[in-house]
Amino acid sequence: MNRAISVMAIQQLFTDARTHHAWQDRDVADGLLHEIYDLAKWGPTSANSLPMRIVYVKSKAAKEKLIPALSGSNVEQVRTAPVTAIIAYDQKFYDQLPTLFPAFDARSLFASNPSLSEQSAQRNSSLQGGYFILAARALGLDTGPMSGFDNAKVDQAFFENSPWRSNFLCNIGYGDAAKLHPRGPRLGFDEACVIA
Repeated sequence: MNRAISVMAIQQLFTDARTHHAWQDRDVADGLLHEIYDLAKWGPTSANSLPMRIVYVKSKAAKEKLIPALSGSNVEQVRTAPVTAIIAYDQKFYDQLPTLFPAFDARSLFASNPSLSEQSAQRNSSLQGGYFILAARALGLDTGPMSGFDNAKVDQAFFENSPWRSNFLCNIGYGDAAKLHPRGPRLGFDEACVIA
């Protein structure tokens, strides 16, 4: 039977966690990037489709490929972050379904319906992106997810001749808490929820 996790764990994952824009000069080991994925992959997706794909942009050369696609202040955030993850999705995720979802032939359902396939890939890679952020936080890292970039430019720079497409970006590292903005408010239950 599941038990509630500790208050400290809830704080680390949710209530004390912040979106960081400035970073300490500390490396994120490649092994830790493996660990993030190895946790995030266990989150549920439709038909166990697992469409999320990740490019960990870490080298100076890779950062320079990414920077022309960025808007405004995102340039400096990416330049200074130890790692920027391109959270992407595989448009042909369904090719893995015979292995990932052997219960019945789900591949043909998606392969024959491009609109359904694209919707499912975007939706489920977004879900997985949320798991990715929580996995990074669970491993002691800070994150800075962001839009504010040109998807087409990112796709051309990193995914040309590939079925992968960018969804969003997420900086990863050890945040500089001294440079955090005041925390924004959140909507209350009655403003955002209805029990029907």
